[in-house]
Parts: sequence; structure tokens; C-alpha cells
Amino acid sequence: MNILVIEDDKRVADLVKRALEESEDFDLTVHVEHDGLKGMNEALTNAYNLVISDIMLPTISGVEICKHIKANRPNLPVILLTALGTTDDKVEGFDAGADDYIVKPFEVRELQVRVRAVMSRYSDSKKPSGMLEFADIQIDTDKKEVTRQGLQIILTPKEFKLLCYLVKNPNRVLSRSEIAEKVWDTNFDTGTNFIDVYINYLRKKIDKPFEEKLIKTKSGMGFILTKDEN
Repeated sequence: MNILVIEDDKRVADLVKRALEESEDFDLTVHVEHDGLKGMNEALTNAYNLVISDIMLPTISGVEICKHIKANRPNLPVILLTALGTTDDKVEGFDAGADDYIVKPFEVRELQVRVRAVMSRYSDSKKPSGMLEFADIQIDTDKKEVTRQGLQIILTPKEFKLLCYLVKNPNRVLSRSEIAEKVWDTNFDTGTNFIDVYINYLRKKIDKPFEEKLIKTKSGMGFILTKDEN
């Protein structure tokens, strides 16, 4: 397995490289680039199983790198590594298609666990997908298309994944921690509200234009996709 690390701080880059190459959990080679544009070109022209990129980089940001990778190599997972940790920063990264987001400073073991989770998800994603349906929502998971009452709804990658998880688990209250684990492969950070932000994004696209509201909040518990009002 080959991993590309794009990080201009050589100390951090060396730490990530050493943590992954010396871990018993992995059998891999890590290549490091310190410049954003060079790193993006490397990711798009050579064979990698994962890209770990800082956000604040010379020449081009990690968010832009992620956008280019997902546009050209959508099956190449990307983890963003950054000192920025606000909800808006995380939303921007996830909207760019990032598969995970690790805030500096971080524990080496946390990095290893996140990498393993992302790689495991991609190795499991080859199973057949097809169509998902709930009420008048239809999801083509192969084409990544969503319609409601026949009208096409454009979602970002994370909104799409969140909706799929809701549709696969209808009529059941999903806690924020469960959504964080299953959709973002991370533990829920009670200091941020990014899950609530994405639920609101979905509501604006999935529920607001239609008479029947399907995504509901259970106070103190989480969210539920249901046709019932209670």
C-alpha cells in the first residue's frame, strides 16, 4: 500500500511517515511532498491508496487538492490534516470530498486508527450497491444520484453519504455519536456541531421544497428518518 503525505512542516511530515511505516497495523510505503501543487500532481499521476494532506500549504491549499483528486480520482481517499478545527473548517473540508479530518496536535495512535478506518471502508466499498428508497426518495448509489418525487437533488459527497445512512436505517433514532462513527468514521466531538450542520443542509434540500418532512429531531437523542410525526 502506498500513501502520499503532503505537508510543508517537515517535522510533522516525518512524524506521520514514521508513525505509519513503523506501525504493525500496516504494510506500506509513504511518499512525502512539501509543496501543494507538486503534491497534487503526484497524487494525480502516480498510484496511491491514500492521500494525507495539510490544508495550509504553499502554492495551493489542501482543500483545493482534495477537490481536484475527487474530481479526477474519486476512489482515492483523502484525509485532511490541519491546525484548523472549527465547524466551518470541517464543513469546507468535507464538502470538498474529504474522507476524514484530523486536527493538530494529534496522537500518533489516533492517526493510525483513522487511516485504518478509511482504508477499511474503501476496501469494503466494492460490494454491490444499486438502489435505495424511502418514501418518495430514490437513491442510485452507483450513479450517486438522488431524486424525490422525480426531481433531482444535488448533494455534496458527505450529504449523500449521510442521506444513504439515514435511508438504510429508517424509523430508528440515530445518535450524533453513531452518525459520526458510521458516516465520518470518527468519534463525535461535543465541542462542534458539524453533524447538526449537515442535517440542516439535508433538510433544506430533501425536506424544505416538499410538503411532507421526513428528517426529524428527537430532542436529546438524535435524528430519525420517518413518515410518522411522533
